[in-house]
Amino acid sequence: MANIMEFSGDNFETEVVKSDVPVLVDFWAPWCGPCKMITPIIEELAGEFGDKLKIGKINVDNNQDLAAKFGIRGIPTVMLFKGGEVFNSFVGVRPKEDLATAINSAL
Repeated sequence: MANIMEFSGDNFETEVVKSDVPVLVDFWAPWCGPCKMITPIIEELAGEFGDKLKIGKINVDNNQDLAAKFGIRGIPTVMLFKGGEVFNSFVGVRPKEDLATAINSAL
């Protein structure tokens, strides 16, 4: 499996906001069926983009402050950060090509 990090309130600033590479963040929950559907897509992207991109997940049940800060209303929500700011976001399961296009535009 590709290197997918776990983000939380403890490491969000360091790993996402201050990252020198774009960061793909998957807001999810263990009980969410569509979240389980998007996981293999996220893992494929992690393998394909390697060190050019950081990828991690945020469990919204355990990190309600972060979910509220970014206005997460539905999961999965995938946000792409560049330079510490939200560069692009997607709600729901999206095709791998949509996410790859967004990532390429951030690189």
